[in-house]
Amino acid sequence: MATIRLTAAQAMVRYLSNQMTEGGERFLEGCWAIFGHGNVAALGEALYHAQDDFPTWRGHNEQTMAHTAIAYAKQLGRKRAMMVTSSIGPGALNMVTAAALAHVNRLPVLFVPGDVFANRGPDPVLQQIEDFEDGSISANDCFKPVSRYFDRITRPEQLLTALPRAMATMTDPAQCGPVTLAFCQDVQAEAYDWPAAFFELRVWYTRRIRPDHHELHRVVQAIKAAKKPLIVAGGGVHYSGACDDLQRFAESHNIPVVETQAGKSALAWDHPLNLGPVGVTGAASANIACAEADLVLGVGTRFQDFTTGSWTVFNSNTTLVSLNVNAYDAVKHGALPLQSDARTGLTELALELSGYDGHAPDPSLKADWFALVDPLTEAPTDGNQLPTDQQVIGAVQRASGPDTVVMCAAGTMPGELHKLWKAPRPGAYHMEYGFSCMGYEVAGAIGIKMAQPERDVICMVGDGSYMMANSELATAVAMGIKITLVITDNRGYGCINRLQMGTGGAEFNNLLDHSSAAQTNIDFAAHAGSMGAASVHVGTIAELEDALARAKDATGPFVVVIDTDPYPSTPHGGHWWDVAVPEVSERKQVNDARKGYETALNQRNQG
Repeated sequence: MATIRLTAAQAMVRYLSNQMTEGGERFLEGCWAIFGHGNVAALGEALYHAQDDFPTWRGHNEQTMAHTAIAYAKQLGRKRAMMVTSSIGPGALNMVTAAALAHVNRLPVLFVPGDVFANRGPDPVLQQIEDFEDGSISANDCFKPVSRYFDRITRPEQLLTALPRAMATMTDPAQCGPVTLAFCQDVQAEAYDWPAAFFELRVWYTRRIRPDHHELHRVVQAIKAAKKPLIVAGGGVHYSGACDDLQRFAESHNIPVVETQAGKSALAWDHPLNLGPVGVTGAASANIACAEADLVLGVGTRFQDFTTGSWTVFNSNTTLVSLNVNAYDAVKHGALPLQSDARTGLTELALELSGYDGHAPDPSLKADWFALVDPLTEAPTDGNQLPTDQQVIGAVQRASGPDTVVMCAAGTMPGELHKLWKAPRPGAYHMEYGFSCMGYEVAGAIGIKMAQPERDVICMVGDGSYMMANSELATAVAMGIKITLVITDNRGYGCINRLQMGTGGAEFNNLLDHSSAAQTNIDFAAHAGSMGAASVHVGTIAELEDALARAKDATGPFVVVIDTDPYPSTPHGGHWWDVAVPEVSERKQVNDARKGYETALNQRNQG
């Protein structure tokens, strides 16, 4: 048997460089790295020699460079991914939040944090976490609950099984998610005689799980018995590449569609069967249809509480069906399961439902919704008031085109964009709302642009999220990545401030003016400019539109900052969300809110 003598780190990089997609591209595009002790000597050396084929990019924060990798995978529908490596200790732990984000969203990313010495010779090393009762524990054990596959490499030859398992996890539609290979730093440097066959090109094909015929039969019978069925389109529609299939299925059987945050843009906003966003941040058109539906078919959704209004959006007598590639998601809330790839499942359902005609939605539902919300996004006529987030969205919408991707993750904008953004085609809306992680936005925009350089990427980010993590803006400048940031400065955490007020609480510690940071006054345009980005502060919606027009000619990141009113939100649509209110308070507003909360709980519990 032919062998090749390499260090374990060199073997890892060579193996990963040869794992291909069915489209003929490398599955892992490259590696994001911040080097330190634990990964600089051996893995850094291996990446250096491979950089022409397997590029390495330098980040400024371990968490945010991982967000870039995750956004890349999300925008490409999980067809490709990236590797991320850090030193041991704080470098590794910085990535745990990103691993959780990937886990919640079922997105592939390969984490390779450095680890302590397997031989324990210098034990304890710098930055080592010592467990007083278990000598095998290191900081990297924190990755275990947020990884779909975890392994600690304590011998070089363990990579012979660990790496294929890692690839199998990241490419499996049902088990897809983050993989962590904690790589002991001494093992990285050890040499081993590897089988040459281990490094041969391998193509990983998309596995399309077909539905079990018993499950298919039960679901078909349930749909045939339904008078007013409805489809909830989730992120799995995008990951399966099933957007066209969803449209054909809906049109063939006259079934209206509503969209989750992850599913939005699966169907064009103006398609007559698209009733818009569903749930807590949903449109009245969608939520009314949900309440009236006698059968709800979830396609690729995990039925998060924002989708279901904490399980109050749907009528209690509604039959719930879940078409999902993951068995765990397919059986949630007593749903009739149809475990299957979305594209395959819709195709086989369509064959069995030939001739079935659902119930066309009342066109007035959608017309009435837009009649309510379209005026909110128009440019204001009174120039003396702070712009609203809705007006900012309207300006960005008017500046967008068919190739625009609007993206966000946390704060006010996810809810407003879910309700108001008009996505013209699949991939035009990128929202990380599984973990809703502040700080994903700037880094995520980079990942989207790297995934699809031809797209116009607009990042909507509040001042709170921008302050949480903005350093990768310097990375975008250095790499010449053209993205547009629209920073809405409402002086704090406006979204949570409204939630605080809505549950009877006093305004406290959310907006800067109601906190210990009341004297804070940050020039965000100057800050962005200091990192090399083109930047401008605008005072009106008209000035914002002018700036967005100039952004089209920028060659790198372009940042527009606008002050906004923290209080208004879209008053139409929406739905109840279960946020517990204190049973006892000295504050009358809290006690009143508690009474309303108990009423809502009773209504849900009584069905």
